[in-house]
Formats: sequence, C-alpha cells, structure tokens
Amino acid sequence: MALIDKHGVIERNATLLLIFSFIVVTIGGIVEIVPLFYLQNTIEKVQGMRVYTPLEQTGRNIYIREGCYVCHSQMIRPMRDEVERYGHYSLAAESMYDHPFQWGSKRTGPDLARVGGRYSDQWHVDHLTDPQSVVPESIMPKYGFLKDRMIDPEHIEELLLTYRAVGDPYTDEMIENAKADFLAQADPDSDYDGLIERYGENVQVRNFDGAPGVSEMDALVAYLQMLGTLVDFSTFTPDKSR
Repeated sequence: MALIDKHGVIERNATLLLIFSFIVVTIGGIVEIVPLFYLQNTIEKVQGMRVYTPLEQTGRNIYIREGCYVCHSQMIRPMRDEVERYGHYSLAAESMYDHPFQWGSKRTGPDLARVGGRYSDQWHVDHLTDPQSVVPESIMPKYGFLKDRMIDPEHIEELLLTYRAVGDPYTDEMIENAKADFLAQADPDSDYDGLIERYGENVQVRNFDGAPGVSEMDALVAYLQMLGTLVDFSTFTPDKSR
C-alpha cells in the first residue's frame, strides 16, 4: 500500500513525473543505442546482393518520383500468409542500397519485393500503359507516357557519385563507365561484357519496352524485373549466430 501511495505522489506532481519519465526514457535509450556503436555492421551480408546498375538506379528514381511506393510496399513480413502469397520474407540486406528504403506503410496494390521475373516485360509495359487491360479491377493510374520520355544519361555519373557519397560501394570504374553501362543494359546487341563484369551475372540485359532508344519505361521495367531476383533463396540460410 505504501508503494501505491508513493506512486500517487509522483502522478500528482507534474515536475516529478517529468523527471522520472526522462530518467526511464534515458535508460531505455542508452540500452538500445549504445550497443550499435560497437557493431561494425547491423545488416547481415547476403550473397548475390549488389548495387543497382545505372539503368536500374534510374528506374528506381522514376518509381519514387511517380509515387509507386504510396500504394506498393517492398517488405514481406515473416508470416505464413505473407510468405505464401508473395514469397520469402524480406531481408534487411535487400534494402541496404536503398536511399530511402521502400518498405511502405500500406498496400493498395500487391507487395513488389518479389515481382522480378513473375511477369514478362510486355506485361509490365501493358500494365503501366493501361493497368485495367491486364487487371480489370485495378485502380492504378496510367503511366503510358513513360514510353515517350527518352532518357539522356548525361548526368548518370553524378547520380552514382551521389549514391557513393551516402555509402553505396560504386567503384571508380563503375562511375567512369556509367553511361556505357546505362545504354548497354537496354540493348542486347551491344557489347555488355563490361557491364556484367562490373555488376555480376544476375544483371538482365534486353530491350525492356521493345522500342528503339532508352525510355523511362525501359528504366522502370528494368528496376521492377530486378526486384527480388538478386538473392538465391533456394540456397539461402540465415546467419543464426548474430
């Protein structure tokens, strides 16, 4: 009873309540934050993860510019219904090169964390051009204008330098060859060996929108077709030692 009475004193005194609340929050903050200063990395390294290619990075920026993240999340939670519908739950490493991450807060449309390879390039082009033509119940707006917007990769080096400044491991070689790699990924007849050498065998090279030149549609489809394809989940085993 005595303890309850003392607690009542604190509740009736705004100054005491503020002081003790501050102490409790401070202790909790120290316990949670201080250990992070002693960890070299809080994200488990996963085989297959790489930085985005110049074309994919451009497509990701278009994805953000058009507000796709407002209706589509990129975070599959480790729950049975989520995994059965969308695929393997999302890993922190899959967002390590995202600035900002695309986890999202709601799903007006399906989660896109594993959308890469589920549909053909033409399906994506048709869906973006006229969503209701492939999904009649869709309320998604039309993005057909992306196919008419051609991209000049004049500033692609600056884009990669910006991402390197915030921690993405783009090498000098990647930046020097950014324009060539940008154009090569959307042209299967180009000499794209250097692109593959710099970014890995899992880079997809083809004319994504089926039209001449490199359009915003090419870039966005290249980005979507890459999502969820970098990690081989048939061989992935989580690091339980962390």
